[in-house]
Amino acid sequence: MTALSPPSAAGRPAPRQGLQRRRAWAGWGFIGPFMAVFALVFLAPIGYSFYLSLFRDQLVGGTSFVGLDNYQRALEDPRFWSALGRVSLFLAVQVPVMLGIALLVALAIDSGRLHGRNFFRIAIFLPYAVPAVVAALMWGFLYGTRFGLVGNANDALGVSLPDPLSPGLVLASIGNIVTWEFMGYNMLIFYSALRVIPHALYEAAEIDGAGQWRIIRAIKLPALRGALAIATIFSVIGSFQLFNEPSILQSLAPNAITTYFTPNLYTYSLAFSGQQHNYAATVAIVMGVLTMIIAYAVQLRGMRKEA
Repeated sequence: MTALSPPSAAGRPAPRQGLQRRRAWAGWGFIGPFMAVFALVFLAPIGYSFYLSLFRDQLVGGTSFVGLDNYQRALEDPRFWSALGRVSLFLAVQVPVMLGIALLVALAIDSGRLHGRNFFRIAIFLPYAVPAVVAALMWGFLYGTRFGLVGNANDALGVSLPDPLSPGLVLASIGNIVTWEFMGYNMLIFYSALRVIPHALYEAAEIDGAGQWRIIRAIKLPALRGALAIATIFSVIGSFQLFNEPSILQSLAPNAITTYFTPNLYTYSLAFSGQQHNYAATVAIVMGVLTMIIAYAVQLRGMRKEA
């Protein structure tokens, strides 16, 4: 018998390091296009905005480097703090109301006791498909005291209903529009989370004699914790980005909605009406940082596991 000769170098498998290197390059090949687009449309505008915030246009001397002076100016700007306080109040009132209604509707549809639940699910979600500009215009004409629903009700009933676009009610009117727009979107998030709850839990609850309220408290609400955190984060970000509704209603209520009604509207007015691009970039960055911090705090609280 002849001894088997060892395999030649050409027949040996490739080294593990070379295989891992090729896999790493293959992974970068897949995510490379996304990273390029992400850097182009997200990171680059943020970097350029920060660059603009370090300069100031002066009447004499043109654009000059001022460092962090624009940020100090923003922190001392009463208009900025007024706008921030207004959206904070909007956030504290409108978001819990909207999420509460969305949660109740999702529980009602998931209960199985609501006749025509498919129709209600589509009907409640449908306003989310309406563009924000169209929704603001539609509700703006309904709010009008000289035309629209409020004005017609005043003429028909001989009464004087409160003006929804008055300075004292305009923020609540905008909250009604936003709730109408996004309640169905949040309802769908909650309903999707309810549909993935194992039926074995319901069967065990029925065996134990648990009623519907007990099932909601012990099974459904704990299962909705992650969905509630996600919906809250989205709602917080959306509240700080409030722009479309006050911008559209501004022509209908010029005395109630100022150019600094919200931070985003203030930034827009600074950049396009006041030609203060550097300071507008500063306000935008400050709002972005504040939104990120608050959203991250909500995420930590919502995703925190029970001890």
